[in-house]
Amino acid sequence: MQNAVLMKYIYLVICSSLTLICNAQDRKWTLQECMQYAVENNPGIHAQEARTNIYRQDYIEAVGKLLPSLNAGTSIDYSYGRGLDAETNTYTDENSLSNNYSIYSSLQLFDGLSNIIKIKMQKVNQLMGREKLQEIKDLVAYETMEAYFNVLYYKEIVKLAEQQHAASMENLRQVKRMEELGMKGFPDVAEMKAKEATDNYNLTRQRNMQILGVIKLKEKMNFPIDQDIDLEDYVFVENINKYSESPREIFERALSYLPKALTTDAAVKAQKLSYQSAKGSLFPSIKAEAGISTNFSHSLDGSTYTKFNDQFRDKCGSYFGFSLSLPIFNGFSNIAQIKRSKFQLVIAQNEREETLRTLYSEIEQAVADMNGQADEYLQAKRQVEALVVADNVNMQKYKEGLISAIELHTSSNRLLESRISELNAKLKYYLKSNLVNYYKGESYIKE
Repeated sequence: MQNAVLMKYIYLVICSSLTLICNAQDRKWTLQECMQYAVENNPGIHAQEARTNIYRQDYIEAVGKLLPSLNAGTSIDYSYGRGLDAETNTYTDENSLSNNYSIYSSLQLFDGLSNIIKIKMQKVNQLMGREKLQEIKDLVAYETMEAYFNVLYYKEIVKLAEQQHAASMENLRQVKRMEELGMKGFPDVAEMKAKEATDNYNLTRQRNMQILGVIKLKEKMNFPIDQDIDLEDYVFVENINKYSESPREIFERALSYLPKALTTDAAVKAQKLSYQSAKGSLFPSIKAEAGISTNFSHSLDGSTYTKFNDQFRDKCGSYFGFSLSLPIFNGFSNIAQIKRSKFQLVIAQNEREETLRTLYSEIEQAVADMNGQADEYLQAKRQVEALVVADNVNMQKYKEGLISAIELHTSSNRLLESRISELNAKLKYYLKSNLVNYYKGESYIKE
């Protein structure tokens, strides 16, 4: 009875495992799922998350420096020969043992406002870390989208190549039949065989390109290379139009929300605060200190001594005071730090200008690409419609012996090339439109 129950349990486990495997293999990945997976598994993003956490710890540390410090300490000393007796405060020539206990605290009252400025700087660094993290996520999502569209492109190219090859095989079959009937000669059959071989080679080549595209997509997603991935067909909204808003308008708005712009702004603010903090090192610093200490000691020669509790109580003392530090000369380190911070500020300001100039160029390029692909798609679509009619006419002419196989071959290739151009313009348009929408504030990954 127990064996039967065990076998039934094993059977259910095996069936469940097979079901999970089949479901995993049958899964089709959408564009959103691919981008989300890439963002969650990208090593660069994980590294930036760690850097952002470091900025947070730096901020906590900076805040903590405004609070009093509290420390406790103890020590034990063994002395022999001539020395100072801690109990009698006289010199002795004997072995002795002593214990010291202390609790002490200090508070920085003034340091040229350096600590307060550092708190502001670390807060800006936190913002910069978060924006940099989002910038990397957006870049990973876009590169994944680009690889995804490339796979879709080759997937559709393979379908067109299959249709082309199937048509070539059918034409070859018909020509062979017409040769048997005496309607066509050997040169026509040879030309059709050559076209079929060419189309078959093109089909093989496009299938290989699709495999390479899938490998590139897996690389961008950090997807297990030994696992298959099947993509869901992308739903295209047939609304391909040119964009009317100017790149300057998009750029002016993007400065307030785009991670790349916010990161470079934060970098300049952080360097300004670092420069101000460095100048604070030239001011005097004032510190308050307080503490309690006591000790215990006794001779190791066997003589009597005051008990530990009594010494601990009687020798207990406390202190409170202030200290003032004036930076007069320290090997030019303060001056060098100030100048270094000033130069770093100049570098950050120039990098900001360069980044914003590059950002504007990217926005302008994206809008131009989007509008250009819209024009190319509409022209390619009209060309396909015209070539479909022309190819059908040429096929009928070939059957009637009015044109040669070479002319039919040329007509067929022109139609295939125009369909490829239409597909290429369509996919590039949607890729660039998503990029333009991103510059307008829309996220690649929809929540």
